[in-house]
Amino acid sequence: MPSNRVWRARARGLLSRLAQLVGVVLAIATINFFLLRLAPGDAVQVIASEAGSASQEYVEALRAQFGLDQPLWLQFWHYLSGLLRFDLGYSFRHGAPVAELIADRLPATLLLMGVSVLLAVFIGGTLGILAAYRAGRWPDLLISIVALLCFATPLFLIGLGLVVVFSVWLDWLPVGGMFNLAAQAQGWAHVLDVARHLILPALTLALFYMAVYVRLMRASVIEVRRQDYVRTAVSRGNAPLRVLLVHVLRNAALPLVTMLGVQASSIIGGAVVVETVFSWPGLGRLAFEALYQRELTLLVGILLCSSILVVLVNWLVDFTYAVLDPRIRSARS
Repeated sequence: MPSNRVWRARARGLLSRLAQLVGVVLAIATINFFLLRLAPGDAVQVIASEAGSASQEYVEALRAQFGLDQPLWLQFWHYLSGLLRFDLGYSFRHGAPVAELIADRLPATLLLMGVSVLLAVFIGGTLGILAAYRAGRWPDLLISIVALLCFATPLFLIGLGLVVVFSVWLDWLPVGGMFNLAAQAQGWAHVLDVARHLILPALTLALFYMAVYVRLMRASVIEVRRQDYVRTAVSRGNAPLRVLLVHVLRNAALPLVTMLGVQASSIIGGAVVVETVFSWPGLGRLAFEALYQRELTLLVGILLCSSILVVLVNWLVDFTYAVLDPRIRSARS
């Protein structure tokens, strides 16, 4: 059982992380609020242009309704005070609170990101290990070329290419959306329907990041295999699979876990493109619509939620690091 000193150290570490989270959230909220206000245009101008011939009285009434007639510091104070009450504001375009809109779209984005990351790590790690064990031979060359092509191709081109092949030519998978509204499936039928719609967007996002993990895992496995403890394990007659799983993979995965934490924000950015291409009803598509409609309150809420998600992912990466490397766990204790 851990001693009282260890428990106190863990409690201090948890409180320190919570304090960091609060500070990061407030800093991000402040930067996003003022940065987006520097962009030209607002929701009132978009609504007025859609109306065609909006009078000045109508525009001023809209500004008063949205609170845009107030000084900028007062708008920020209202936003910050609402944030402390867990109130992200109200979307007049959608006629619903921002927190409700985000909560409605967040599961779809988490599903897309989670499956994409799992695919990228599994495919990239497997191909990277294969390339490392066949370094300098034709499998290594072939895997490197495929990884380079996936990394050099923009996300939207990968998505469009997969749609042309698997949806247009072969007619195996749906073009877009999250499920078939006309089918009205329930239970496992609904799960399978969502899975079919998820394959193309998840594969599109995974292929781009898979390329990075292939090169990283290849280099890491080659370096770890040169270490003395791996050579000792081989000389003692351990099976190759045991050497790979126990001695090589556990240590070679550390750089991949680090890269995964660093790329958490870019994965969210990639989800914006993928959700737009495949009409996936997630936060990325909602953010694109909010930006197009100049709905800054909704956009600030989405950016804040995305920032919190990135911080939580990095916490998970730190925890995974401690599991993979006992030296880190003992140093924290």
